Amino acid sequence: MSRPRKVRKDAEANRERLLAAAAAAMLREGRHVPLATIAAEASLGIGTLYRSYPDRDALLQALEHRAYGLLNSLLDQIEASDDGTGLDAVARYLEGTVEIADQLVLPLHGAPPLVTPEAVTARKSIYRRLEFFLATGRADGSIRGPVNATDLIAFSTLLTQPKASVLDWAHLARRQIGHFLNGIATAGPVEVPGPAVERGDVEAAFEARANS
Repeated sequence: MSRPRKVRKDAEANRERLLAAAAAAMLREGRHVPLATIAAEASLGIGTLYRSYPDRDALLQALEHRAYGLLNSLLDQIEASDDGTGLDAVARYLEGTVEIADQLVLPLHGAPPLVTPEAVTARKSIYRRLEFFLATGRADGSIRGPVNATDLIAFSTLLTQPKASVLDWAHLARRQIGHFLNGIATAGPVEVPGPAVERGDVEAAFEARANS
């Protein structure tokens, strides 16, 4: 009885390794990165990839479902903490998406949109929970203005598409989060992480990329 469970556990672990490798490779090289490259980065054979995902569309669909799961898990963690203001919850969500940016393959990132019941339910859950954070912020006085969940989702989409020309995208993204929060905060200012990224920093990144 133990052997089938071990095989199933190993297969699940292999699928997760493939999906993690695929998300990172597609972010780096685009949606058409060779599937053999993904399998190699997961330290698995191409046959293992095809047994789980017979073509690129199947892989993309699995990555999108996984991304929704990661976002809902992030929301679970924020809700479980049950402390701070609504603005604090929004900040944790935006910062959390930056931390998992390399694993997010979503329609607003260019993935084909899924309309399966599971995908629709997952999107509704994300939207509903973000609206709750905003409503909480308005009730506790930490959030002002007509911002809604769609605004948060659109902004996080921009944050979670790292630009290769910027050497430290996570730092720059967190600065943008600070500016965004200042725009919706009733009281402020919200601290913007330093140092500022200057034009010279960007030019140096361009030059380093051109010479790589």
